[in-house]
Amino acid sequence: MSAGQTAIAGERLIQLGRVVGVFGVNGELKLESHTEPRSAIFGYQPWLLRSAGNERLLDGVRGRDTGRNIVARFPGVEGRDQAQAMIGTEIWVRRAQLPPPAAGEYYWVDLEGLAVETIAGVALGHVSHMLATGANDVMVVAGERQRLLPFIIGQYVQSVDFDAGKIVVDWDPDF
Repeated sequence: MSAGQTAIAGERLIQLGRVVGVFGVNGELKLESHTEPRSAIFGYQPWLLRSAGNERLLDGVRGRDTGRNIVARFPGVEGRDQAQAMIGTEIWVRRAQLPPPAAGEYYWVDLEGLAVETIAGVALGHVSHMLATGANDVMVVAGERQRLLPFIIGQYVQSVDFDAGKIVVDWDPDF
């Protein structure tokens, strides 16, 4: 499994965000959210909080989007010192908590580990992880060497078949 996913008690988890700072003096926290919209992160509770080798489940987090930040109040975090100690804490949820993706859309975590082969049947490796480049998403394919393939449906990515565990790409294996 990649750095973007893990398994605890047999369940796949996906990281939805992390604590990046404190907000005010009353224990509120600034969050980085990987959801769209950013404030949707609050709808996927309970969270598994991970920091410095420690893990704990947390439910009942309240929050808001201030326009500039996502601000959260964690149960049990009452002051700035407690909030400061939370910086860097990762927020994970069970993959099963996420809604099914729309047709033609994919969660990166679901693509990781799939085999990648060309339309001619040449095996290129497996999806190690995905990258956002701004222009388009990129698959990092680990095989006999690492390849970066644009994840553009129809142009490079011809099919994604979860049942077969593979992605077929229109890609020159020598490139």
